[in-house]
Amino acid sequence: MKVTPETPVPEGILEAALYVDDLAAAERFYGEILSLEKIQHDAERHVFFRVGSSVLLLFNADETEKSPGNTQFPVPPHGARGPGHVCLILTREQIDVMRKHLLDWNIPIDSEFDWPNGARSLYVRDPSGNSVEFAERHLWA
Repeated sequence: MKVTPETPVPEGILEAALYVDDLAAAERFYGEILSLEKIQHDAERHVFFRVGSSVLLLFNADETEKSPGNTQFPVPPHGARGPGHVCLILTREQIDVMRKHLLDWNIPIDSEFDWPNGARSLYVRDPSGNSVEFAERHLWA
């Protein structure tokens, strides 16, 4: 398919989704430990958090595979299985503080290193095994 000048190019990612097997543990990890602002919660289906101008959607995959049953919001069934990945933006100094904070919570560090362009990344796992990366904004610059 050819992109034409009329083809709209998205300006960013509005939301990203991860699938978890324990919503309460995910809510604690992202809300209490990472201090993200919770904006919506359904005890069986999902918990959503604000991340800057984006939203991180955490879904119970079993529930999102079902038909919604709400004709006002006909979101199609969706979902994934297995660990996913999300990368959250922090400065190098904030990554250092986050590293200590995570270790204080007994969250093991999976990996940390500097990319060839000088950007720093720190990786941990959420309670469902999703890879959570903290990286400097210029990683993809």
